[in-house]
Amino acid sequence: MATLRSSSSQSHSSSSPSSGSSPLRRAVGTGPRSMSASSSSSVAVPCDDRDSDQTSEGDSESLSAGEGSDFEDNLRRNVKKRAAKRPLKTTPVAKRPKKGSQMVRAHGQKESEPPASDLFEAVKAAKSDMQSLVDEWLDSYKQDQDAGFLELINFFIRSCGCKGTVTPEMFKKMSNSEIIQQLTEQFNEDSGDYPLIAPGPSWKKFQGSFCEFVRTLVYRFQYSLLYDGFPMDNLISLLTGLSDSQVRAFRHTSTLAAMKLMTSLVRVAFQLSLHKDNNQRQYETERNKGPGQRAPERLESLLEKRKELREHQEEIEGMMNALFRGVFVHRYRDVLPEIRAICIEEIGSWIQSYSTSFLTDSYLKYIGWTLHDKHREVRLKCLKALKGLYGNRDWTARLELFTSRFKDRLVSMVMDREYDVAVEAVRLLTLILKNMEGMLTEADCESIYPVVYASNRALASAVGEFLYWKLFCPECETRTVGERERRRSPRSQRTFFHLLLSFFVESELHYHAAYLVDSLWDCAGPQLKDWESLTSLLLEKDQNLGDVQESTLTEILVSSVRQASEGHPPVGRVTGRKGLTPKERKIQADDKVKLTEHLIPLLPQLLAKFSADAEKVAPLLQLLNYFDLNIYCTRRLEKHLELLLQQLQEVVVKHAEPAVLEAGAHALYLLCNPEFTFFSRVDFARSQLVDLLTDRFQQELEELLQSSFLDEDEVYSLAATLKRLSAFYNAHDLTRWELYEPCYRLLRKAVDTGEVPHQVILPALTLVYFSILWTLTHVSGSDASQKQLLNLKGRMVAFCELCQNCLSDVDPEIQEQAFVLLSDLLLIFGPQMIVGGREFLRPLVFIPEATLQSELASFLMDHVFIQPGGLGSGHSQEDHLQIEQLHQRRRLLAGFCKLLLYGVLEMDAASDVFKHYNKFYNDYGDIIKETLTRARQIDRSHCSRILLLSLKQLYTELLQEQGPQGLNELPAFIEMRDLARRFALSFGPQQLQNRDLVVMLHKEGIRFSLSELPPAGSSSQPPNLAFLELLSEFSPRLFHQDKQLLLSYLEKCLQRVSQAPGRPWGPVTTYCQSLSPVESTAEANPQGYPRSKKRRIEGPSRRHREDISASQEESLQLNSIPPTPTLTSTAVKSRQPLGGLEEMEEGGGSELAFTQGQPLLGAQRLRSSSPQHFQTPLNSLGPGLGSRLTRLSLMEEDEEELEIQNDSSEEWQGTGKQSSPSENRLDLLDFTELNTEDF
Repeated sequence: MATLRSSSSQSHSSSSPSSGSSPLRRAVGTGPRSMSASSSSSVAVPCDDRDSDQTSEGDSESLSAGEGSDFEDNLRRNVKKRAAKRPLKTTPVAKRPKKGSQMVRAHGQKESEPPASDLFEAVKAAKSDMQSLVDEWLDSYKQDQDAGFLELINFFIRSCGCKGTVTPEMFKKMSNSEIIQQLTEQFNEDSGDYPLIAPGPSWKKFQGSFCEFVRTLVYRFQYSLLYDGFPMDNLISLLTGLSDSQVRAFRHTSTLAAMKLMTSLVRVAFQLSLHKDNNQRQYETERNKGPGQRAPERLESLLEKRKELREHQEEIEGMMNALFRGVFVHRYRDVLPEIRAICIEEIGSWIQSYSTSFLTDSYLKYIGWTLHDKHREVRLKCLKALKGLYGNRDWTARLELFTSRFKDRLVSMVMDREYDVAVEAVRLLTLILKNMEGMLTEADCESIYPVVYASNRALASAVGEFLYWKLFCPECETRTVGERERRRSPRSQRTFFHLLLSFFVESELHYHAAYLVDSLWDCAGPQLKDWESLTSLLLEKDQNLGDVQESTLTEILVSSVRQASEGHPPVGRVTGRKGLTPKERKIQADDKVKLTEHLIPLLPQLLAKFSADAEKVAPLLQLLNYFDLNIYCTRRLEKHLELLLQQLQEVVVKHAEPAVLEAGAHALYLLCNPEFTFFSRVDFARSQLVDLLTDRFQQELEELLQSSFLDEDEVYSLAATLKRLSAFYNAHDLTRWELYEPCYRLLRKAVDTGEVPHQVILPALTLVYFSILWTLTHVSGSDASQKQLLNLKGRMVAFCELCQNCLSDVDPEIQEQAFVLLSDLLLIFGPQMIVGGREFLRPLVFIPEATLQSELASFLMDHVFIQPGGLGSGHSQEDHLQIEQLHQRRRLLAGFCKLLLYGVLEMDAASDVFKHYNKFYNDYGDIIKETLTRARQIDRSHCSRILLLSLKQLYTELLQEQGPQGLNELPAFIEMRDLARRFALSFGPQQLQNRDLVVMLHKEGIRFSLSELPPAGSSSQPPNLAFLELLSEFSPRLFHQDKQLLLSYLEKCLQRVSQAPGRPWGPVTTYCQSLSPVESTAEANPQGYPRSKKRRIEGPSRRHREDISASQEESLQLNSIPPTPTLTSTAVKSRQPLGGLEEMEEGGGSELAFTQGQPLLGAQRLRSSSPQHFQTPLNSLGPGLGSRLTRLSLMEEDEEELEIQNDSSEEWQGTGKQSSPSENRLDLLDFTELNTEDF
C-alpha cells in the first residue's frame, strides 16, 4: 500500500527526511488509490476515545502520541483500503496553452520547469471567473497529471510568499518533509509580509480570491477527481505538512487553505447525506409496493446507488478526518491569533452546515476552550460561531451540556475589555435567554443589568435588548397578525412603564434615566415614544405613583422627547456615527411634529400640577427645547401659548432654585424669537414679569437701605428676587430697567458697612456683572460715542474695585464668586479686546494694577493650593462634596491661568502656579501642563526663566523656614528635586532648539547659588549653594561642549568664594558630576528615543547605600550632533564589572563606590557590548562627599523617571495631537472638560 508521507507534528515544524521515494511520484506511478477511507461510517465522532478524553481534561492538553504524532502513521492505523475510481483516460484539448505543462518522460529527454506563476497570478488578479479558471486547470491536469498537480502545488507555495518552486526532480525524489524543509531554507522573510497580510491594493482582495479558488476547486472536484485518490489525498498531505511549519507564512496560508478545504468537504458530505436519505426513501417506497408493481431493476439500481453513495461518504469522511486531526487539532491553539481565529471560524461553519455530524460536544469543546483566548479576534470568532448555533431553536436541546459547562464564562465576557467582544457576548446571551428558557439564573441576569448604563452605546444597547426580553417583553408581549404588529393596548403600555419605573428605582444603579432610555431606544423605541401613555400616567389624579416614581417618569418623558427630537445619545455616550441617514432624518422630523402636537396642549397642565415641585418643573420646562415652535402659529394653538406663559410666570415667582430659574429663563428666551408671529405677545408677558420682579426689588431694597436690621423672611425675599432677576439677566437684555445703580448701591453698602447678608450679595454681584456685559454688547458697534465708552469703563472699574474688596470678605462663597467674576471681566476687557479690527474699543482696555495682581495671586494660594486630600470612592455624600469642591478649585485656577496667557497679568506670576506642579499634579496637573505649554508657545525664553524663578521661590521659602544646615536632606528639598526633574523633562527631545535656553538657565542658577556669600573668613558654604543640586537635574539637557563651558564658568564664580582646602562642598561636587564629560548620554542616542528600562540595584547594607551619591535622572535621550561614546555607564572606583557592587559595599570603604551619573543602557546593549568602565578622580572631589549628598541607590529612580517621562515629554512639542475622549479635564479657555493628552 502506497502511503502519504507528511511531517505533521504538534511541537516542531519538520521531522527527519524519509528515505523512501516521493509519495506524489508513487501515487502517480501505481495508479490505484493510495489513501483509504476510515473504517467508521459516520463522521460524527472523528476523534477516537483517546482524543476525546485527553483533550477534555484541559484547554491546552496535548493529544495522545497516536493522534498528535506523524500523520501518515496515524493513517496506517486508522484507514482501510478502498477501491480507486480513476477518471476516464480522455485527453481533451486545453483551453489555454501552459508553458512547461508537457512532461516528457522518455530516456534522454529533459523535463521542463513547472509553470509556477500562471495560476497564482490569475488568482491574485481576480479578474476572471474563478470557475473558468479552475476548469482550465482541470483540463490541463487531465492532459498531464504530473504537470497539472505540480502547478497546483506551486500555486499554494507562491500563495505563502515563498519564491521557491517544486521542480519535477524534487517531485520525484523527495518526500514532503524534505520538500518543505528545502522550501523553508529558500524562504525569504526579510520583510515579514506575505500575500495574506501584505499591504497594498494588489493584495487587498487576495485572501477572498484564494478562499474562493479552494471552494471552487472542491466544487468542481466533487463529480470527478474528488474520489480519485491522487490529487486530494496528496493535496491534504502537503497542506498538513505546511501547516506544521515553523515559518509563519507557510503555517498561516496552509491552515487557511486546509480549513476552507474542510469547509467545502463538509458541504459535499452534507449533500451526500441528503442524497442518501432520498435514496433510502425511494428504496423503501419501491420495496413497499405490491409484487405486481415492484420493479426489481429499480430496486437493484437503488441498491447500487446506495452502495456508491456510502463509498463516497466514507471517502469524504476520511478526508475530513485527516484534515481535522492533521491540521485543526494542532492549529486551533497556534501561537498566531490569526490562525486560531481561522480555525474557530471554520469549525463554527462546519457545525452549522452539517449539524447532524458536527453538533456534538466533541467539537463544541474547542469553541468553549477558546473562549478564554487572550486575543480579541479569536474570542470574537468564538462568540459569532456560537450565535449561529443558539439562533436555531431546534439545536438548543443539543447545546444544553455545553451551555451549562461554559455559561459562567459567557456571562463574564459581558465585562470584556474589548467592547465589540462584550457586545457579541450580550447578544449571544440574549439568544440563550430567548431560546433556552430557564438556562440563565437570576444571579446571571443581575450581573448583566448594570452594563445597561455603560458609556459605550453599542454595549448599552445590547444589554438594553437583553433587559427588554428578560423583564419587559414577557409581560407586554404583543400578538402579530401576518407581519404587521397590532397597536399596543393602553394597558400593555402602562405595564411597560410600570416595569421600567420599577427596574430603575429598585435597582438603584444610576441617577439618570436618560441613559436607560437611550439603551432601550433601539429595541423599545415605539413604546418609549408613546407619549400619550406617559402623559396620561403623569396627569392621573388617582394614580398610585409615589414622588420618586413621578420624578423618574418625568425624566423618562423628557429623555424620550429629547432622543426623538435630536437623535443622539445623552452626554458621555458616543455612537461613533457621523450623522443620520435620510430615512432617519425623516423619522426624526415626523416624531418632532408628533410630540409637539401632543405636548403643546398638555404642557400647561403638567406645569400646573407640578408647579410646586422644583424637581419636576425644571425638566418639564426643558421640553420647549425640543418642540417645533412654529406649530403654535400653523396649528393656531395661541390659547395654549397663553396658558403656558401664565404657568411660566407662576413658576418663576414661586421658585428660587437656580435650576428652575435657569430653565424658565431659557424657555422664555426660546419663545422670544422676533421671527415668530406671537413674539409681541411673549415680549409683553416678559415685560410684565420683569416689571413685577423689578418693582419688588426696588421696594425691598429701600427697606434694606433704610433699615439696619432685616428679619429672615425679608432677607430671603430680597435674595430670591435678586436670583430671579440675575437668572433672567443672563438670558435676556434687561438694560432698560436700569438695575446697575441700585445693585451697585447695595454692594457699596455691603463693602462699607458689612451689614448686608451674604445671601443678598452673591446674586447682586452676578446681576451687576451681567449688566456690564449687556452694556458692552450695546457699545460694541463702531458708532458708539466716546462718552458711552468712558461711562462703561467707569462702571467696570468701579465693579472691579468692589470685587477686589470682596476678595478679603469673611465668607468664602463671596470670595470665590468675586474672584470668578473679576477674572472673567479682566479677561474680557484685556488687551485682546481690540484684536480683530476693534481698535475703537481701546478706551475700554483695562490692565489691573500691581496690588490687584498680588491679591489675585494671594487668593489663589489660599483657596486653590491647599493641602491635597485623597478622594474616596465617590459613593458617599462626603465624597460628592469633595469632588464638587475640587471642581470649583479647578475652575478658579483655570480663570487665573487664562489671565496669564492672555497678557492680563504679568507672566512672572505664573511662577506661583508652576511651583505647585509636582505637589498638586493629581488635582491640577493637566491645567498647569497646558499653561506651561502655551506659555512656551508665547515666549520660550521667558518661560524658561519662569521655571527657574519657581525653583528659586521654593528654595528661598525653605531656606527661610529651615536654615541652610542640612537643607538638601529635607523631604521638602527632595520634592523640589522632583519638581526640577519635571521641569527638565518638559523641554522634550528638541535639544538643539532648547540649547540656548538650558545654558541660560544654568548660568542664572549658578549666579543665584553664589549670590549670597558667607561671612568673610568663614569656611561655611553660601546659603544658596544647595540650589546647584536642583540645577543638576537640567544637566542631561546640555550638549557636551556646553557642559565644559559651564564647568569653566562655575570655576570662575567659585574663585570669589573661599572654602576649606581638601573639603569640597557637596552641592558643588554633585553639580560637577552632572557636568562631567563621562555623562554624555544626552547625546548617546541620536534618534532621541528613550532608553530601555533598567532594574534597580540595591546593596545589602543600608548604611553603604546611603553613601551613594544623588543621581541626575535622564529619562529622555535627546537628539545630538556631537559624537558620543558607544556605551555610557556609571563611573566606578576601580576597573571591575558592575556585578562587583555588592562586594565593594561589603568592603566598607569610606569613599564612594559609585558616583551616579547617567543611567546605564538597556540590558540588550549591555549584553552585546564589551564592558567599559570610567574612572572618576575621586580624590579631587574630597573624601566627605557621601555624607553631604542625598541617598539614592544606583538605579532606583528609573521606573519613576519613565513614568514622569510619559507625562511630561510632550509638553514642549507641538500641541496638534488629537485628544482621547476617555480622559477629560477642565479646559483652560472655557469651563468645559479638557483632555489630558492635548498637551
